[in-house]
Amino acid sequence: MADVTARMLTLLSTLQSGRSFSSDELTAQLNVSARTLRRDVDRLRGYGYPVETQPGPGGYYRLAAGRTMPPLVLDDDEAVATLLALASLAAVGPSGASGERGIDDAATRAYGKVDQLLPARLRGRVVSVRSSLETSPQPAPAVTAEQLGTIAEAIADQETISFSYPNARGEQAIRRVEPYRQINHLLRWYLLAWDLDRDDWRVFRLDRITDERRTHTRYTPRPLPAESATAYLRQGLNRAKHPITIVIDAPATTVIDAFKYQDAEIHSLAPTRTSV
Repeated sequence: MADVTARMLTLLSTLQSGRSFSSDELTAQLNVSARTLRRDVDRLRGYGYPVETQPGPGGYYRLAAGRTMPPLVLDDDEAVATLLALASLAAVGPSGASGERGIDDAATRAYGKVDQLLPARLRGRVVSVRSSLETSPQPAPAVTAEQLGTIAEAIADQETISFSYPNARGEQAIRRVEPYRQINHLLRWYLLAWDLDRDDWRVFRLDRITDERRTHTRYTPRPLPAESATAYLRQGLNRAKHPITIVIDAPATTVIDAFKYQDAEIHSLAPTRTSV
């Protein structure tokens, strides 16, 4: 199934280039028979993609014009999971009174539109899930999709960035860094970066970063300071804490729920005994 999905995504990406392709061109690119190609084209049509076909000599396949956002290629479970993910993200953000618009606002807008991008056979289920679902708000500082996207592109391009960030006295200062990872941890977003002025690794709160700018200056990647960015972040957050281990006479599921917002490692020792 994974091979079929990958092949269909390749076919869709090829057709979305806007030009017409002969059967021979597509079968050669996908390394399939003409019969398999016709079956894959029928699948795309079943998902709602308007693939036009001209049979005979000089025949072609092409995606009809005028569809700037075709239906998403999602199965039933993926469509429901997408809706639940958007609902969860939409619930995490600043309080309504703050007036800030973060990634939660973008998720809320997408939550109301996603059914329009799905094949017709899935829209009824998605509408049903949305009408049956409520999520409790989780207050958190605002981080915008634009900010996440800008930093993500700089990381992908190995490009330094600059931004304004408050120092220990609350005064804004310009920081120049090599960005490496964005981390979501306990309802907060962080950036792991190499600080060019301090010549050391630093972790920044994304909600405190303002006026971020790409510099168009490339950098050579360095090894991460820990096995992962998350591990390095946790080391810093827990530096002033003393680790302890306790054993609780309760199922792991109960303990996990009680410590859901704590940075703790939880292990089940027995059906009613848990180590924290």
